[in-house]
Amino acid sequence: MVGVKEGQVVATHGDMQAEVNRGLNCIKGYFLSKIMYGADRLKTPNRCLSCHKRELTQKSGAPMISVTHYMTREGQMLADVSPRRYFCTACHVPQADVRPLVGNTFRDMSEMGVKHAGSE
Repeated sequence: MVGVKEGQVVATHGDMQAEVNRGLNCIKGYFLSKIMYGADRLKTPNRCLSCHKRELTQKSGAPMISVTHYMTREGQMLADVSPRRYFCTACHVPQADVRPLVGNTFRDMSEMGVKHAGSE
């Protein structure tokens, strides 16, 4: 399934009948609609950092990314964002004004009667 808004692809969804992925997209399919448009998509592939990077947050007013994004796997601090943390939308959801493809049924553990560790 492909969601279209104003003539552009805004979302994709896999086949719900497929046993292999139960309707979930692979990573390439999930991000396809987000990378198809924009003249600067090849020159500036990560616009998140133009506001959220440490040295730009004061001017932009955006929250700074976590200091962990400036660390190697071994915990060494870097002067710039770690290459493994550069692709923001691999972990963080981009903001878009569209109807969700799947409803959110999240419930906090405490609502299900599960106590937090150490609270006994």
